[in-house]
Amino acid sequence: MLGIKRLGLLAALVVVGLAPAAAAQAAAQPSTQDTQYLQAVHQVNLFEITAGNLAQQKGQNQQVKDLGKMFVTDHTQLDQTVQSTAQQLNVQLPADPTADQQKVLDKLNGLNGAQFDKEWVTAQLAGHVQAIQATQTEISQGSEQSVVQLAQDALPVLQAHYDALVALAQTLGVPVPQTSASGTPSPGGTTSPGTGDTESPAPGGNGTEEPAPGTTETPEPAQS
Repeated sequence: MLGIKRLGLLAALVVVGLAPAAAAQAAAQPSTQDTQYLQAVHQVNLFEITAGNLAQQKGQNQQVKDLGKMFVTDHTQLDQTVQSTAQQLNVQLPADPTADQQKVLDKLNGLNGAQFDKEWVTAQLAGHVQAIQATQTEISQGSEQSVVQLAQDALPVLQAHYDALVALAQTLGVPVPQTSASGTPSPGGTTSPGTGDTESPAPGGNGTEEPAPGTTETPEPAQS
């Protein structure tokens, strides 16, 4: 009888011991912010890899080709970390770029020469500003350390891409937004988003991305 009681007590202790573990596993689920960032930055990477390959194939300017090659390399490496992190956190990643990103790719596919170069730089400037804003938001609002660390590692890479694009835009005569990705006036000094009607490939895919607190990525009011 005593042995049975002891077995019952052991069983109860095992159940009690498992309960906190189960609760901890449930609590380990990433937040909506972390999940959306992983999904968004993955779509950015898909877009950048495809756009970078297009730049190498269709670009007329050698700097466009070189930047395209660099973007493919950097965003492929970044996406390996994104996919690994998402797998660990059981986050499902989209299989394709956003609809807006795909529209940009389709438009670029139909262009050649100097026109392609200018539209590619315009789209890349807008896309990298939004990617940097999304990354700053994750750094300030994310709760899962592995995702926050990913964002911290990605930010200098994205900023370096943006800076290179600003320099190339000046060479090609492509207008640069007045507010840069870091919230400071960019060398271009113009508020025009660029030529043509190229749509910005929004990282979040829903066009309603919120800027990171404490930053000034919101465009300045129109000048009179």
